Amino acid sequence: MASARGGLRSRVGAYVALMKLRVVELLLVTTVPTMILAAGGWPGWLLVVLTLVGGTAAAGAANAFNMVYDRDIDAVMNRTRNRPLVTGAITVREALVFATALALVAVLWFGFLVNWVAAGFTVLALLLYVVGYTMILKRRTPQNIIWGGTAGCMPVLIGWSAVTGSIAWEAVILFGIIFFWTPPHYWPLSMKFKRDYERAGVPMLPVVSSDSTVAWHMVAHASAMVALSLLLVPVAPMGLVYTVVAVLAGGYFLASCVQLYRRARHPEKGKLAAMRVFHGSITYLTILFVAIAVDPFVATLM
Repeated sequence: MASARGGLRSRVGAYVALMKLRVVELLLVTTVPTMILAAGGWPGWLLVVLTLVGGTAAAGAANAFNMVYDRDIDAVMNRTRNRPLVTGAITVREALVFATALALVAVLWFGFLVNWVAAGFTVLALLLYVVGYTMILKRRTPQNIIWGGTAGCMPVLIGWSAVTGSIAWEAVILFGIIFFWTPPHYWPLSMKFKRDYERAGVPMLPVVSSDSTVAWHMVAHASAMVALSLLLVPVAPMGLVYTVVAVLAGGYFLASCVQLYRRARHPEKGKLAAMRVFHGSITYLTILFVAIAVDPFVATLM
């Protein structure tokens, strides 16, 4: 009995690993604040739960399809060689059935329980990540993260349309913030695992360009990201809480990218510390979207 329970836990754990839920968490952090902004307050527990469940299923399906397609390069990269398709914990057929079922459930879930506009954006998100990024861009161009990262921007469009059944400029700006945030978030990780990507033949920008070039692109993207975050203030409009957070958090993250660029230009002055920027990017996005969630409630009290 104990052996059977252990085997079941191991199988369940392997399927959960296919979904890469740690990545999903970050996507969902952006969804709820977007829904609050769209509703001008709390959109209701039922709608939030329905949207989060559907979003988790969709993101999990996309990640599972990604692991199926990338199992060959995952096997030669140190940070991915323990994934379930590499170790044999799950077969390719099992993973494909699981991913397909999750994707169908996600789309139908949104369509019948939320609305079909959100379901349409869910389909688009799946296509952008699985086909656009994984199958077309990732192995062919250093621009893979820039354009492939659009899939990671889709949760804000899904969250907004879940509340309103439509799209507005506020949602487009939020999309743009995440679009420009994604490269300076992911490139530091690519710097750390540059040899892994070289070994796998994946042309991430840090593989084909110098650290200083990568860092310069990070500064450019972060600058655009901060500008869009401030554009949200007059368009939404946002209040004092969000404005202060956007200025301070954006300034901090942009400064960390500038510091990385200086260290890349002058490595004799100190360690590159790319992972500090990576972790800082997660903190930045979390704080910014928490401010988006809090701001409407503060406005009603003033």
